Amino acid sequence: MKVLFLHILLLLTLNAQSAYESGKKLYIKNGCYSCHGMKLEGLHKYPYLANRAKGYMSYKLKRFRSKLSDNQQQEMMIPFAAGLSDEDIENLSVYMNEYVEEKNKERYDDSYKTHGDGGS
Repeated sequence: MKVLFLHILLLLTLNAQSAYESGKKLYIKNGCYSCHGMKLEGLHKYPYLANRAKGYMSYKLKRFRSKLSDNQQQEMMIPFAAGLSDEDIENLSVYMNEYVEEKNKERYDDSYKTHGDGGS
């Protein structure tokens, strides 16, 4: 019985995602990048979201979910936030707060040095 319990617990932890990863997937799934950018940098007149205070972002998303906004431009967020759960808002807030730009890990090895004059 203990072995079965440990096996189930192991499977659950392997499939568990961090709040950051869940927030990232939700950000892409909901199309947030179309206005706020893939790097959360904000496009055109839309604000940047990268590394903003987690509490502030959570507060704003909950206000939008409640159909409250401070100005006409922010009213655009109401339909996007309407279907968010508290867990979704938490995950998105964590992602935006802890955002780190991913660098391309696979790069060409430019450390190769040639010697000689290249002749035969």
